[in-house]
Amino acid sequence: MTRFAELAAATNFSFLRGASHPEEMVAQAHALGLAGLGITDRNSLAGVVRAYSFAKQRIPADADFRVVVGTRLVFADGTPDIFAYPQDRPAYGRLTRMLTIGNRRALKGKCDLGLGDLLDHAEGLQLIVGERCTHETSTEPAPKNVLRRLVEAAPGRVWLAATHLYGPDMRRRLAGRAALARQTGLKLVATNDVILHAPERRPLGDVLFCIREKTTLDKAGRRLEAHAERHLKSGTEMARIFAEVPEAVRETIRFLEGLSFSLAELRYDYPDELREGFATEQDALLALAEAGMAFRFPEGAPAHVTAALAHELSIVASLGYAAYFLTVHDIVRFARQQGILCQGRGSAANSVLCFCLGITEVDPSKHDLLFERFISAERNEPPDIDVDFEHERRETVMQYIYNRYGRERAGLAASVVTYRTRSAVREVGKAFGLSEDMVAALCGTVWGYWSIGIDPAQTRRIGIDPTEPRMAAVLRLADELTGFPRHLSQHTGGFVITRSRLDEVVPIGNAAMEDRTTVEWDKDDLDALGILKIDVLALGMLTCLKKGFDLLEKHYGRTLTLSTIPAEEACVYAMICRADTIGVFQIESRAQMSMLPRLKPKQFYDLVIEVAIVRPGPIQGDMVHPYLRRRQGLETVRYPSKELEAVLEKTLGVPLFQEQAMKISIVAGGFTPSEADQLRRAMATFKRVGTISTFYDKMVEGMVGRGYPREFADHCFKQIEGFGTYGFPESHAASFALLVYASAWMKCRYPDVFACALLNAQPMGFYAPAQIVRDARDHGVPIYAVDVNFSQWNHNIVPIGSDTNGTDSRVHARHAEMRSDILGYQAIRLGFRQVKGLRQVDMERLVAQ
Repeated sequence: MTRFAELAAATNFSFLRGASHPEEMVAQAHALGLAGLGITDRNSLAGVVRAYSFAKQRIPADADFRVVVGTRLVFADGTPDIFAYPQDRPAYGRLTRMLTIGNRRALKGKCDLGLGDLLDHAEGLQLIVGERCTHETSTEPAPKNVLRRLVEAAPGRVWLAATHLYGPDMRRRLAGRAALARQTGLKLVATNDVILHAPERRPLGDVLFCIREKTTLDKAGRRLEAHAERHLKSGTEMARIFAEVPEAVRETIRFLEGLSFSLAELRYDYPDELREGFATEQDALLALAEAGMAFRFPEGAPAHVTAALAHELSIVASLGYAAYFLTVHDIVRFARQQGILCQGRGSAANSVLCFCLGITEVDPSKHDLLFERFISAERNEPPDIDVDFEHERRETVMQYIYNRYGRERAGLAASVVTYRTRSAVREVGKAFGLSEDMVAALCGTVWGYWSIGIDPAQTRRIGIDPTEPRMAAVLRLADELTGFPRHLSQHTGGFVITRSRLDEVVPIGNAAMEDRTTVEWDKDDLDALGILKIDVLALGMLTCLKKGFDLLEKHYGRTLTLSTIPAEEACVYAMICRADTIGVFQIESRAQMSMLPRLKPKQFYDLVIEVAIVRPGPIQGDMVHPYLRRRQGLETVRYPSKELEAVLEKTLGVPLFQEQAMKISIVAGGFTPSEADQLRRAMATFKRVGTISTFYDKMVEGMVGRGYPREFADHCFKQIEGFGTYGFPESHAASFALLVYASAWMKCRYPDVFACALLNAQPMGFYAPAQIVRDARDHGVPIYAVDVNFSQWNHNIVPIGSDTNGTDSRVHARHAEMRSDILGYQAIRLGFRQVKGLRQVDMERLVAQ
């Protein structure tokens, strides 16, 4: 077989141009026996990590196959497209800096590069000059001047691309490229300019063109690709096609051999966080933890808490994560200095260390630690701390991070926005010229936002024949499009911070929001490369609680925090059990309200379960009803084995959390911890390329081999599959449960304060202001209307009787007699913010006058 490497492959991260996933490209290239595959997305490195990760996990290490990192540079000045590959790590850093420069010049999603940018960063780059220019507004100039300048900047590292795609002028075009190569002394490199992993994906490629150009298949005509030849081909096939210039195929191998860089060389260097007066970061962390322990436990910490802290600190020291915790502590410290309420969650947030550092308020002396250990030396996984901040003031924290580390060393992670069933049907339907009514009817058959395809029975129900050729094509291609990336957005708050230049690790671009910059990789890509991120998230309930604490202090003289709210009060749980939870964090939805009287929470861990149980994972996995029956004593609690009893005892034998689902695969299926994590990730990532059966066989056969019934093993796998995307981690549920209790306590004890704070924190939650006002009235809180003489911009607490109408006072007095647990006895004066069309600056001026 002729050795050949395809060096110009665009994945679907060349948005609306490439028609195959990176994983599909890699799998097909290896199956065809190629020596290598170059991922060259358009002015981007967004798809290379997925290709690299797939090759690393799925292709034997001794295989004669490589995935190499490159990009297709598309210039704004009319220069022909150039495929650029870094030879080594320094060259890779120059490439990412060049892409960052182009990204920062342009609006989100655009890259403004000129030939001069490439010439300035050409050291160490191998370049293939393409045959055409694909910039929307440019024409191809005479190439010889461009080639001369490139050769001067990158001597010995410039090639000419040669394609031989079938068409009326294919031989003339190839002869012209060969003549240009002879005139300039450059070598030809054979390529198929690939956008498809296989020819059968061509129809979807045509649809993508129509979506990009906002046209239909009927109108596109000759603008579409003439054939499906831009797909991956074997070395033998390429040798046949390029029989006139066989050296062009051989040159791909020489080009490949000149590239030594791999993404495996990227070494994440976390910023130094040495504190003045300490020799090492671990010493600084130890001192902060001991000071925090003394503050949290002024009368001395319990022995088990002290032992847990020492153990956690030893793990942090052995894995070298002290700087990470110091960074999170610094961010939280800044927020507290600014009076911004925050609360940590995630797999590390429910630890003694995080409690002592002030990152979380989950008190380990009052609540069990909800997982075995927050980080594991065996798994060697980085810690995961998400910190929620008041949603109105989170931007202050984010700008602090940018200012402290600089734009070149800090950036938000990306989020890959993909086509789901509805959006895929909508776009494919438009491309086929379906009417808006027809597209709307098809989308109406899809429930929710999941990517599950359209049931043919549902289309028949609305009078559409799914077997009619045009409609069958729409449904088939919409299913293919589902899961394709639509564009890169910004993560909700995941920051990547580095000691050296971040823009030499990954390209950075502008976000849609002003003063925000993002990297091109999402959280899964960052995890695959071992790059840490810190999640700086926004949470509306923290805004509400902070405003509530301020009102409590101002009007009732009570100074409280999340950690000092009176714990486990029976009246609070009684209110929750009767589903009196409008506005309460996480348990305010209709689904949660219907669950509360059945689950009947009586203690904190019940709230942890309540938060997690009304989720698609447990619902799809048929876990909710068995748990409720066992909790109510209607079904006997049984454990399939002693080893699974240790995993499932807290949840009555029913797996409700992601951690439990993964532990089942470990203790019953024989998975290693890393394999269990790969299984969870594979549910969404790899099912499109047909590798999920590998995990299914390993899981089921592993359990059967350990004596479990096959039916039970199959059921366990289906449960884990549900958790793969929609499950809820126990550690997150615990942190959320604390906010559930805090908001419920405030609503129960001070309904006036809670309603006022909730109104001032709008928009948030499920309920409109009118519903919150009505609920407050139902709890006996007098509501006074907006008044030009008395109102402020925000809603406020005022004494009862300050309004001329005394009816509210009498109603409130009667309600207070029936509810002895209510401690708040004042009214709410609505503010100007509730009046549509008024501006805050104008009303504050009015109040000042």
